Amino acid sequence: MSPDHPPGLDLDRLRVLLDRERPGLVTGPLSGRLIEGGRSNLTYAVTDGTARWVVRRPPLGHVLATAHDMRREHRVISALHPTDVPVPRPVLLCEDEEVLGAPFYVMEFVDGTPYRTAEQLAPLGPERTRAAVLNLVDTLVGLHAVDPAEVGLADFGRPDGFLDRQLRRWAKQLDASRNRELPGIDELHATLGRELPRSPSPTVVHGDYRLDNVLIGGEGDEIRAILDWEMSTLGDPLTDLGLLVMYSSPLGMPDSPVSTTAQAPGHPAPAELIERYAARSGRDVTTVAWYTAFAWFKLAVILEGIHYRYTLGQTVGRGFDRIGDLVPVFIEHGLTTLQKG
Repeated sequence: MSPDHPPGLDLDRLRVLLDRERPGLVTGPLSGRLIEGGRSNLTYAVTDGTARWVVRRPPLGHVLATAHDMRREHRVISALHPTDVPVPRPVLLCEDEEVLGAPFYVMEFVDGTPYRTAEQLAPLGPERTRAAVLNLVDTLVGLHAVDPAEVGLADFGRPDGFLDRQLRRWAKQLDASRNRELPGIDELHATLGRELPRSPSPTVVHGDYRLDNVLIGGEGDEIRAILDWEMSTLGDPLTDLGLLVMYSSPLGMPDSPVSTTAQAPGHPAPAELIERYAARSGRDVTTVAWYTAFAWFKLAVILEGIHYRYTLGQTVGRGFDRIGDLVPVFIEHGLTTLQKG
C-alpha cells in the first residue's frame, strides 16, 4: 500500500463511516500515515487537508481481545476529557470489524512532542527540561485526583487485591518466557510478595505513565495530552508513581536499546519527583520503594519476553539482539531498590 494508505487503515471505508456518523466533519479526501513509536496498538494520523485526527486500532493479525480493548481506551478518554486531565477529544468509537478489520476509535490530533530519550530532551536546556518533568508529576497528581464515580468510571476496574493480582500477572508472564537462568528474579518476585504494601484509596491508573506517553508543546512546554491508555484501570495510584520514578532513574548502561531520560541536563532526581508528588497529592509515599522495585520487575519481565521472541526469530529490527543483556540490569535495580528502601 502507498504511504497515504498504510496497512490496516482503509480510508475509503473510514470516510463512509465518518460521513454517516459525523456528517460534515470531513471536508476533503482523506490521507493517512502510520505514527511510528507505538509499542502495541497501531496509531495513524489522518487528514482531509484541513483538519487532522488520529485513528487507533489493534495490531494486524490475530490478537487477544482483552489485550487491545479499543472500547476501554475510548471510554477512559471520553470520561476524562471534560476534566482538567489533558487527553485528546474523542470523536468516534467503531466496534464494527467490517470497517477496518478490527474495532477502532478516532480522536482529535494534538500537536506536541513525546520525548523518549535524554538526547531528545537536551535541546530544551536544563530549565525547560526540569519544568517539563515536574509538570509531568503535577499532571499525574491531577489524574489521581479525579473521582472515578463522578466521571462514570466507578466500574472501570477491580481495585480490591490490585497489587496481588498485578504481581501474579507478571509472574505468569515471566513463566511464559522462561528459557534461561535469570539470577535474582525469583528472589525479587518473592520479596515483593512478602512486602506487599497496603494500597491507598483507588484512582484511575494510567498504567504506563512516562514522559514519552505525553505530548509536550507550546511556549510553556505544557502537557497537551496523555496518550496510550491501553493499560488503564482502577487501582493503586502509586504504581504510576513507581513507574515514573523508574523511568527517571539512570540505568548505568551506555547505548542501551531501552533508555530513561534521567541523564538529560536539568532532569530532576527521583527523590524530588517523589517529594513533589507527596506534597501535591497529600498521599503517603513511604512505601514508594516497593512500587519502584515492582516497576523494575515488570519491565524485566517485558524485556525478557521480547528477548524470548527474539531467540525464536519472531522479532525484526535494530536493538533486539541487545535486549537480553538489559534484563539482569533491571533485576539488579529492583533488588537494590528494595534493599535500600
